[in-house]
Amino acid sequence: MTDSKTTAYEAPDNATKTAAAVADYHAEADDMMGEKMVLNMGPSHPATHGVLRLILELDGEIITKATPDVGFLHRGDEKIAENMTYNQFVPYTDRLDYLAPLANNVAYACAVEKLMGWELPPRGQAVRVLACELARISAHMLGVGVCAMDVGAMTVFLYTFNEREKIYNLCEQLTGARFTTSYTRIGGQLRDLPEGFEGRVRTFLDECDEQINEIATLLDKNKIFMKRMCDVGVISKEDAISYGITGPNLRASGVERDLRKDSPYLSYEKYDFDVPVAEEGDCYARYQIRMEEMRQSIRIIRQVLDNLPEGPVNIIDPKSVLPNKEKVLMSMEELIHHFIVTTQCIDAPEGEVYFGHENPKGELGFYIHSKGGGVPHRLKIRSPSFVNLSICSELLKGTMVSDVPAILGSLDFVMGECDR
Repeated sequence: MTDSKTTAYEAPDNATKTAAAVADYHAEADDMMGEKMVLNMGPSHPATHGVLRLILELDGEIITKATPDVGFLHRGDEKIAENMTYNQFVPYTDRLDYLAPLANNVAYACAVEKLMGWELPPRGQAVRVLACELARISAHMLGVGVCAMDVGAMTVFLYTFNEREKIYNLCEQLTGARFTTSYTRIGGQLRDLPEGFEGRVRTFLDECDEQINEIATLLDKNKIFMKRMCDVGVISKEDAISYGITGPNLRASGVERDLRKDSPYLSYEKYDFDVPVAEEGDCYARYQIRMEEMRQSIRIIRQVLDNLPEGPVNIIDPKSVLPNKEKVLMSMEELIHHFIVTTQCIDAPEGEVYFGHENPKGELGFYIHSKGGGVPHRLKIRSPSFVNLSICSELLKGTMVSDVPAILGSLDFVMGECDR
């Protein structure tokens, strides 16, 4: 796709028309109403992408009421954040959307830096953009792969996990960890890019681009996949806005909103990329959006590598940023500096800030209320998965039980982020 909107697809003639089925169901409700059955789906159902319990009220195979039961993974992250310094909370952000830990790190750090009034040097911003877009590809690969597996396309799942494994290798070279990276620091990064990293990323981008096209060949015109996804789980533009849905799920319903374009941060305004939008709002449209977003992320990363500036990756503030580790081991002054920053953290001013970040699942926001010092007085996390799941009760009503895995897979939520 070359323009900013995804091309409309043509549904097969014999595709299930969910809207018509729902209308027929309501029209004949008086005749078909009998004793209803309550079915628990989860909390360990493989199609729910985490520990989610759905309480379904059924009339035959038709869902008449759906109640999501969340909270099985609740850890109290927001209260934990209020009892530790700003830098100490970075590892906890890895455990939000644990499919995109690098992006979570950046979102939180940007919120604290907004409170401090800091702006990273150009190279530091570019490294963060690189990390965020790699995280977006990784998260969307899993979203597409698992959704396809939920509706029976096992081969695609293997293709996508192979690409994610390559990203994990890159994460290990960059951060020292594959999964929970904790790479970002308040005021910069743990370290600069390792030697030879740029070339390895370029090799991955070329291979990933080919694999995305291969996945599209397997799914785009696959009759079974289209029957399971087309006209199923339709979210109208009005409902998407009303429920506060963000990210690919919102853009699949015709709303062209992307914080990287609408509220640019980390110099995203310097990069040339499109925001894919679809009008259909169904499961297939949400799949299409994620496929195109991966292509756009590859496009952004190539621009980052082509124009990577020189210079430091961290702000220059001896009182707030940890010194170089080698200097800490060789100099008493640097050791004292390291001790002070580690124990007291930054001296944040009083005030309130909110920062919204375009994460793979949608808008990941951090609200911070500071009364000064190195620990937040209050911290609130806006988790996109929690908000996106809020439409489930309305979205699943009138659908069939067999449609639930496809709908949940297309919403692409993560319960670690939802429950916090």
